[in-house]
Amino acid sequence: MSRAGSIGLVLPRDLDGSRVLPYARRADELGFDELWVVEDLGFHGGIAQAAAVLAVTGRIRVGIGLLPVGARNAAFAAMEVATLARLFPGRVDVGIGHGMPAWMRSVGEWPASPLTLLEEYLRAVRGLLRGEAVRPGEYVALDGVRLEDACLPEQVPPVLAGVRGPRSLALSGRLADGTVLAEPTTPEYVRAALGRIGAPGPHRLVGYNAAAVHPDRAVAVDAVRDGLAWIGEPDWAPHLAPLPFAGEFAALRRECGSREEFARRLPEEWVRRLAVVGTPDDARARLDELFAAGLDSAVLIPTAGQGPEQLAAVLQPAG
Repeated sequence: MSRAGSIGLVLPRDLDGSRVLPYARRADELGFDELWVVEDLGFHGGIAQAAAVLAVTGRIRVGIGLLPVGARNAAFAAMEVATLARLFPGRVDVGIGHGMPAWMRSVGEWPASPLTLLEEYLRAVRGLLRGEAVRPGEYVALDGVRLEDACLPEQVPPVLAGVRGPRSLALSGRLADGTVLAEPTTPEYVRAALGRIGAPGPHRLVGYNAAAVHPDRAVAVDAVRDGLAWIGEPDWAPHLAPLPFAGEFAALRRECGSREEFARRLPEEWVRRLAVVGTPDDARARLDELFAAGLDSAVLIPTAGQGPEQLAAVLQPAG
């Protein structure tokens, strides 16, 4: 790859089922390096999407971001991941995370110690994929479980932790092959996260961002606003803390009666720093800043009216 980093797309979580496979094929044809599928509560399952997308594409890497640790037994998760890795060697990345607290509470799967569960789950899945026997922990109650030799992947897929809190980032640095950062991923947040991760060896950093590209910068900025509506909520505070306008940002959210009003009132300057947005040259420049800060994979979340064709403009040389 000649670019400074990898550029991927998120498969929209609410995409109609009839459009999922054509969308994946088009992303592959256009030259995106990665396609990430999401497993948000009430939408499509992550493993099923990944299997289908891998089967109809031939080159693009497929990431699962994220599998919530409370959603499925670690041994069975490892079996699913190992199966994908054997069928599609070298094309699978798997992200594992706590899951959104409200979602996991609503299905009765939020633990007393989320950090302990994540640690045990990461150790178990990574160990099983390497053919190791896994012993029981406080939450992951596996007793000598291992995968059969015939089912082990020849190329062990990277297991990344999708996290944002300081202790979870540090855990990712110790145990995972990489970290997935939710949107918005700014250069300031990349540097802050890397400092928290403190990995002793190679560690891949993936970052999501809402994205809109258009020859008219104002059109792109307006299109991306809806994709930023949620980031004023408390769970997103770690993303904003490193920014010089974090205090003003929080004050604006307090003034607004709804997420929609907040998104409308965001100053254009802030929008351009919180998304990959603008003309193709604007978007490429932002990606260069992210890669320079330490991001390895920049994953674009399409916003209003944006599909693979529009966002593929960032893959072309500047000019």
